[in-house]
Amino acid sequence: MIQGGKVHYNGQRCKPSKITEVGATVKLAQGFDEKEVTILVLFDKRQAAPIAHTAYLESESSIRKREENAIARKNNSFFAPHPVNKPDKKQRRELLKLKSS
Repeated sequence: MIQGGKVHYNGQRCKPSKITEVGATVKLAQGFDEKEVTILVLFDKRQAAPIAHTAYLESESSIRKREENAIARKNNSFFAPHPVNKPDKKQRRELLKLKSS
């Protein structure tokens, strides 16, 4: 994730060996969502997820943006429903004819 440029540390891309500091802002992409968090505490060792979750604080704008995007994705699925099964040969030809015209 870091090597692909998906993580930004204080507004700039970073390498995996970047040393983090308390108070730094980290922006990371997770699937369709993008989180912006501020580091509150640094641990010496790897911690369990519930404990590690207390080490950072996600910004309000980031939470709001993720919720808006989730609602938009959910609403988009209503307007573009998926077919129950694959189109057969005749239906595929009709779709191709419709798209090409």
